[in-house]
Amino acid sequence: MSGICGWIGVPTGDVDSTLNGMRHALQDRNAEAPQPRTMTGCALAVEPGIRPVSLHQSDALLAAVEGRVRWGTPDLDALARQSGDAAALAESYRRHGSKCLEQMSGPFAVAVTDAQSTSGLLAIDRLGTRTMCYANPSGGLVFASTAASVVAHPSVARDLSPQAIFNYLYCHVIPSPGTVYRSVQKLQPGECVTFRGGVVETRFYWHLPYRDDSAESVDALEERFRHVLREAARRTIDGSAGIGTFLSGGTDSSTVATLLTELTGEPARTYSMGFAWEGFDEMKYARITAQHLGARAREYYVTPQDIVEAIPVIARAYDEPFGNDSAAPTYVCAKMAREDGIEVLLAGDGGDEIFGGNTRYAKQKVFEAYGHIPRPLRHGLIEPVAFGVPGADRMAPLRKLGSYIRQAQVPLPDRLETYNFLNRSPLAEVFEPEFLAAVDVDEPLAMLREVYHRTASSAALNRMMHLDLKVTLADNDLRKVSRMCDVAGIEVRYPLLDDALVEFSGEIPASLKVKGLKLRYFFKHALKDVLPAQTLAKTKHGFGMPFGLWLRSHAPLADLVHGSLDAFQRRGIIRPSYLQDLRRQHSADHATYFGIMIWVVAMLECWLDARKL
Repeated sequence: MSGICGWIGVPTGDVDSTLNGMRHALQDRNAEAPQPRTMTGCALAVEPGIRPVSLHQSDALLAAVEGRVRWGTPDLDALARQSGDAAALAESYRRHGSKCLEQMSGPFAVAVTDAQSTSGLLAIDRLGTRTMCYANPSGGLVFASTAASVVAHPSVARDLSPQAIFNYLYCHVIPSPGTVYRSVQKLQPGECVTFRGGVVETRFYWHLPYRDDSAESVDALEERFRHVLREAARRTIDGSAGIGTFLSGGTDSSTVATLLTELTGEPARTYSMGFAWEGFDEMKYARITAQHLGARAREYYVTPQDIVEAIPVIARAYDEPFGNDSAAPTYVCAKMAREDGIEVLLAGDGGDEIFGGNTRYAKQKVFEAYGHIPRPLRHGLIEPVAFGVPGADRMAPLRKLGSYIRQAQVPLPDRLETYNFLNRSPLAEVFEPEFLAAVDVDEPLAMLREVYHRTASSAALNRMMHLDLKVTLADNDLRKVSRMCDVAGIEVRYPLLDDALVEFSGEIPASLKVKGLKLRYFFKHALKDVLPAQTLAKTKHGFGMPFGLWLRSHAPLADLVHGSLDAFQRRGIIRPSYLQDLRRQHSADHATYFGIMIWVVAMLECWLDARKL
């Protein structure tokens, strides 16, 4: 993968050997990579790959950029075009220090080191499409695009974090700012690190501004939206040759395919995955969009054997355990596109999280409504009827009312985790005592609460979407798609995460994003004459695969997964009895539901095994 690595103020013996080791942890050494730059106490290197990188030295400054920066001033833009983004970064940092980030937008990760003052700056873009990890050994700073590259530095400890393992099992990924290693942290979206005098400080240099109301008419907002959306797609395409797009048939991917067709003036090259299992296959919706656009469509039906072959690839590809099972079909799809000669794939990720498309937004709106009922009516009438009538638990209407009230009384964002696997059983029955004693079981929820309440809006919908920008997108979906495309040898770009479009989304009142219980009302209404009617009417489905069902029926998959579970139960993390019960429930009850946790645990074991840990 493309990446950055280096250090500031860390005593290092063989500098070349250390840099080579860190670069190798990003990917195999690239002979055409720019030569690493070193100064007293500082070192910086970039590793070319699918995405562009640049490296620049100017007096005592070393600067590196991975990604595609858009500069906010004409002189910096001109310098970037002439000498590269890293040269523009060095000049902007010289003028403004860490405030240089205010002049930058687009997808990027950056690093600046100053040998004269033994100081520096690290940052990633506003939406977290890129990654940057760091450690603070011996009063210095070691940093890289991946946690694996950071721990390749001899001064950084490699011991795993039990807390990160717990957070992974809770969230199915390791959410930022933690990593799988105790000593390594990773940046959150819109966050930067400044380093000076041996001290590491983090801050958010950008927050998405939300408006809870708007003076503009809906017609004016929709007209401006269509313009901003088209310009966002134009910037993302940027004259690229060999370009295609993922197409699931949902609102986002259909919108991206439509824009690609319009802006290139050619039939879009689309790539769609299907699953030959009732309830999981959405290929018909992809076909509706493809036929509507006259696209050059490629389809593929994923098989359980594809998953068997993808699991080792996934385990090796990620620098941390990663438990989103849709990584497998994403990889299969990206590989098919690359074999077709595609160099850039567009992905529709982000639309739900900025325009109100996730099913939970409408569901939680129903629960939030309970809090708007006058307190005397709730406490004096509704709750006594729901909980005080003898035999209420045997009366279906009262039983449902009681369940509704109990859930409504749980505040957001905690309510979002009501059905989390680790909330289904007492943790003492899930984890081994020694492991449980080493972790803070409240940390995952504490992280969710911090992001939720940090939102610059009082609207519950905006707060949930702000939370999803971090947890669902940056921590999960973007890591999934970006890394699988890296492995397939293809660059992925996200038109709906263009900075200008994201900021525009904050201007749309929450009441228009989800109107009543209608998800993405504003988005769909604005594009009602653009997208097929069936696409606009389609309900949210997602990109799930029938893993739990295949696990019952495909012997090679069962052998691989159950072998991984057998190995994991000897690690002293989860009680063997819990894993046995999980397997029993998967076999006898709901294969799809219990298959989720089986996948998460199996992928953790595969990740550990791939590194001989």
